[in-house]
Amino acid sequence: MFTVRRSLCVAVSGALLCGWALAAEPEFALVIKNHRFEPAELKVPAGQRVKLIVDNQDGTAEEFESHSLNREKVIPGGTKAAIFIGPLKPGRYTFFGEYHEKTAQGAIVAE
Repeated sequence: MFTVRRSLCVAVSGALLCGWALAAEPEFALVIKNHRFEPAELKVPAGQRVKLIVDNQDGTAEEFESHSLNREKVIPGGTKAAIFIGPLKPGRYTFFGEYHEKTAQGAIVAE
């Protein structure tokens, strides 16, 4: 009886872990280079939570900021950061780099 319970527990735990792995958010890459976001426009699926991996390839910090996404995060130079957004309704959501606002501009397009 004990081994049956243990086997059942292991099977249920494995199923839960597999389900968690399948439910992971899709990832999208965003690069900061020369005080600009690349790509300047990033398309993501609407209605789904997504993970942005922001890679700051500049030697100085930049702050990812978006009023429409309600997100802000400082990313030191030469580092990466994860930013979770959504689920988003279809539309265009702008963002900018607070420290280099004239050049660091972009948008997330949920479709």
